[in-house]
Amino acid sequence: MTLTKIRTAAASSLAAAGLLLALAACSAPATTQPTSAPASSASASPSASGPCAGVKVIVDSGALKQAAADTSVCVPVSAATPAAKVLDEAKVKTVGTTQYPTELVCRVNGVPAADLEITHKGGTYKEECAGMPAAFAYWSLWVKPATGDWAYAQEGLATLQVNPGESLELLYTVDGEPAAPKA
Repeated sequence: MTLTKIRTAAASSLAAAGLLLALAACSAPATTQPTSAPASSASASPSASGPCAGVKVIVDSGALKQAAADTSVCVPVSAATPAAKVLDEAKVKTVGTTQYPTELVCRVNGVPAADLEITHKGGTYKEECAGMPAAFAYWSLWVKPATGDWAYAQEGLATLQVNPGESLELLYTVDGEPAAPKA
């Protein structure tokens, strides 16, 4: 298979994934909608090293090793709450792309910066946040139930509902590493 065919196949796969995320963001499953407004009576705590009565929010710049972007806080919630709202309350700033402004996450707390050269197996790359992020360098969204293992989120920030006791993580991956959040 030629390099052009591989790139075309990769671009098609990315476009399909983007469409799937866009469609997921446009529709929320009825079974996860809260029956009343989510309640949160306090702002996010500065640290989430111990037990969290709400949703534990983790930002891990992973392979980029950009500690300034990393955070771990507990956001008090008492009912199912949209992930986007939980991130806002945790003071985690996400930026989408020009093509997918609310469906995708391109930058978290300014990372990766537009001028950062991301080293990957194929060379270097700068994220422009125009369309789909590169398949080899992107933010992934993970959810961990109160008891259980991390799972790749099946919805976007706008429609994903998180519950008290769960953890929510944004993890930056380059060339598939890290493959999942730390246990």
